[in-house]
Amino acid sequence: MIGVDVGGTFTDVVAIEGGEIRTIKVATEAQTELGVIAGAREAGVENATTFNHASTHGLNAVITRKLPKIAFLTTMGHRDILDAGRTWRPAEALTDAHWRRPYGDASRPLVARYLRRGIRERITADGGILIPLDEDQARAELEVLRRCEVEGVAICLINSYVSSHHEERLRDLVHEVLGPVPCSVSSEVSPLAKEFARSSTTVIDVFMRIIYDGYTSRLDAGLRAEGFTGQLNYANCAAQLVAADIAVEHPYEIVFAGPAAGTMASAYFGSLIDTPDLLCADVGGTSCDISLVTDGAPSVDTTFELEHDLVVNALSNEIVSIGAGGGSLVTISPAGELMVGPGSAGSVPGPACYGRGGTQPATTDTMLLMGIIDPDGFAGGRMRLDPERSRRAFEDLDSPLSFEQRVNYAFRVGVNNVAEGLFNVAVKHGIDPRDYSLLAFGAAGPMLLPAALGLLHAKEVVVPPHPGLFSALGLVSSDQVYGDSRSAYTILAPEAAEGIEKVYAQMEDRLKQRFGDRGADVEFVRTFDALLMGQSWETPFVGIPDGPITADTVTRMIANFHDVYEQRTGNRFEALPVQGVTYRVEAVFPAAKVEYPKIPRRDSGGPVPSRELEIRYLTDEPLAAHEYQRIDLRAGDELSGPAVVREPLSTTFVPPDHHLTVGEFGELHIRLGGTT
Repeated sequence: MIGVDVGGTFTDVVAIEGGEIRTIKVATEAQTELGVIAGAREAGVENATTFNHASTHGLNAVITRKLPKIAFLTTMGHRDILDAGRTWRPAEALTDAHWRRPYGDASRPLVARYLRRGIRERITADGGILIPLDEDQARAELEVLRRCEVEGVAICLINSYVSSHHEERLRDLVHEVLGPVPCSVSSEVSPLAKEFARSSTTVIDVFMRIIYDGYTSRLDAGLRAEGFTGQLNYANCAAQLVAADIAVEHPYEIVFAGPAAGTMASAYFGSLIDTPDLLCADVGGTSCDISLVTDGAPSVDTTFELEHDLVVNALSNEIVSIGAGGGSLVTISPAGELMVGPGSAGSVPGPACYGRGGTQPATTDTMLLMGIIDPDGFAGGRMRLDPERSRRAFEDLDSPLSFEQRVNYAFRVGVNNVAEGLFNVAVKHGIDPRDYSLLAFGAAGPMLLPAALGLLHAKEVVVPPHPGLFSALGLVSSDQVYGDSRSAYTILAPEAAEGIEKVYAQMEDRLKQRFGDRGADVEFVRTFDALLMGQSWETPFVGIPDGPITADTVTRMIANFHDVYEQRTGNRFEALPVQGVTYRVEAVFPAAKVEYPKIPRRDSGGPVPSRELEIRYLTDEPLAAHEYQRIDLRAGDELSGPAVVREPLSTTFVPPDHHLTVGEFGELHIRLGGTT
């Protein structure tokens, strides 16, 4: 098995063969598939049976607006829905008269206004026809688009999730006038209520159809040329695997897969070490991606945002990103306070110590000056860092603080930023951090998270094996999953059973058509979203008992809803009717997963440090510390801070008054205080 996670700077590759885990890091190419193929070649792709890929190719195209020219067809009078969005502003822009929606017509629209055309028709909320589809007017609009040479068309008519007839006929007209251009219709892509989210999802889908059609062909051809004969899978936004040929039928589901893979890797590894409740922090160069795993299951959202208010209707692991990473810049505010982030040095020019022209200090410079990072062993020894450049960058800060204070405060503020982000996620979900362990991964996570223990009061910090490429391991820790969902507003009562059963039967039949003869070991999992009559927002992911939907099943569904509602809000309103809104089904195929090898225990004695070093600027005087090589540690080994544990692609810092114990899979358990 091979898993590949593409980042902005590096492409991470993990290869599993014969129970051995090999990790490879290659540079990300401008043509993304070239870096993926290079990593696959180095990993020995000719011997692999499965190739799992989390792609950022489509996401980067949206962010940079390097997008094909497409058209958007909607009901007459509604073409500006893509400009208005949900009219929500971010908190920092509530009183900013100059703020503009990032995808609006005044900034960087996804579809220019002249390519958004209104069609004379109207479906009512109950599926009736108020205004028949005007085919002559539709053809006239399509003629305009033909002269504009559009490469694809997104169709989203009002209330089409109830009745798809007009959208289907309009798609026929598109092919009649424009030829075989990619065309996405909302009643197939996202047959859900709420018009803007359905519109934006359909637009993203047609973009991804065009982008991933060519990308997948080039990637598949490149892998086959290297001798690969197995199954190519994409990861979706919940880090679940989908066969590539099926994924490209609904490519909007794979646009944001990378960050989700880390959460999936965390949940799977947590199950192995009997730690089901995790606050996960993936601290890379630019950002810290925070996620939550409770009772072994990631926290999942029904939608996600590519940009502020740019909604995509796809199940996704809930990820909160903050500007705290190894490249976070250390600056002085106009008020004179020392700040860390959210700005980042990026990979070019990078932190000052890179010697690539950067003059501002970053968190990496802080760690280097403190002695936590080895200047000769950075990135597996492929890059030498220059401490003198880091020193000059800190000295050049316009601050009355002494040099020692600048470095000390930069470290503490950076740690506090990560701790605050984790605490905010805990508060949002109503959990107590003391009941959770912190899982630290990403290149910078194991350096920062142990120092945050005293701020968060979590149980412990766990550093998994291969933390620098842990997200890529999530791609070999997941099952194959195919999903479908649709909205049907229904008051839950015994007489609604037949209609609900029909909805689920249609979705399951549609899924069976998608995966064909791959369904030998399939398990169908049903859930639904519902609300109390009069509410605007649903409570998602309420479970449904197995078996046919009967009157008794509906009664159980109502009880399940009240249980989930009470669990999430603390309130229970059994006197109010419950209205089902969205019904979901997932077809789950168990897949082979990575097996983490257990490491041996030591026959006698304890771990031997590779050398002595000094940790500077953490206290008034330098602290004597031991340096250990992670590869030399054994299960059951214990050591006390201050200490540094090094490995090729990451460094773990054990602060003073912290204690580290090595687990049976080589994971590092760090606790505050005495021995565990």
